[in-house]
Parts: sequence; C-alpha cells; structure tokens
Amino acid sequence: MELIEILKEVADETRLRILNLLKGEELCVCEIEKLLNLTQSNASRHLTRLSRSKMITGTKKQQYVYYRLNEEILNKYPFLKELLFHETEKVKKLKEEYENLLKFKAQGKGCDNLD
Repeated sequence: MELIEILKEVADETRLRILNLLKGEELCVCEIEKLLNLTQSNASRHLTRLSRSKMITGTKKQQYVYYRLNEEILNKYPFLKELLFHETEKVKKLKEEYENLLKFKAQGKGCDNLD
C-alpha cells in the first residue's frame, strides 16, 4: 500500500511542485507558500498528505515548520530520486520554480524576510 500512496502523491501537480523544491534543501512552509504562490490552507493540505505518505518529514523550529524529503523513502524507491533529481529538469515549469528557489536563497531570503 505504501507504494500506491506514494504514486498518488507524486501524481498531483501541486505536490510534485513542492517535492521539486524540497529536493534541494529543507524549506519552511512559508517559503513554499511564497515560491509556489500557494495559500496557507492549500500548502498545509498538500504538506499534510506528503507527510502522511512519509515522503517528507517536518521539524518545528521556533514558530516555523521546516520540511525536507524523507531520505528513507528515496532510498527505498530509487525511481523517486530519478524523478525528482533528473526528470523534473525536463519540465519547464518545475525547472523555473527550482531556479526561482535558488535565486530566492542567493538573496538571503527566508521566513523572516519574504519580501
């Protein structure tokens, strides 16, 4: 059943977009919202589903929750690594969103200074 749940999660465009950002580093929920132009409720709903399927893990730091890819799941299902680290580069929208993340981080932006 775990594999079926994982496949359902990556089949959703918004969740794939979130996973695409998380391939590079741990991100705060507010950063994900900003970078993908998601409402708080929409982002939370998708992050909850990804957490429930064990694709991501969350850690609370002060008032923020930071998410990262679950390495155990990536190692258990190597096709996920291939998908996230190679195949997403072939999708223009996903590639652009990841490049925006890199620019965002290069500017020193984070939860405390999103503007």
